[in-house]
Amino acid sequence: MTQNKEITSNQLISNIIEGIEKVKGTDITIMDLREIENSVCDYFVLCNGSSNTQVSAISGAVQRVVSQAEGHVKPWHVEGEMNAEWILIDYVDVVVHIFQKRIREHYDIEGLWGDAKFLNIETNY
Repeated sequence: MTQNKEITSNQLISNIIEGIEKVKGTDITIMDLREIENSVCDYFVLCNGSSNTQVSAISGAVQRVVSQAEGHVKPWHVEGEMNAEWILIDYVDVVVHIFQKRIREHYDIEGLWGDAKFLNIETNY
């Protein structure tokens, strides 16, 4: 990984966290997957919303903040917007997972990728 890519991923993650916090997403976790062989990306950013409406709002806020901060960068792919129980936003090196709590518990992404390095983000709300 080049130094430039590292800075870009860190900036992207910072903007993603800002978008999540704008709509009061909870249980924010950054998973560093770079040292895991055959990982699908470098980082996962996970968070919870309390309802379909909040999950959708978090997704919109993340996409707006990233687009404005990163020069109109759009995600490579977005899934799950129709039912808004689990929305995945794929920025290639960083993938955002926005869950309703029960869906996050059911799929247990943290357990599946247990070899990752975890960083939990404290929120003040």
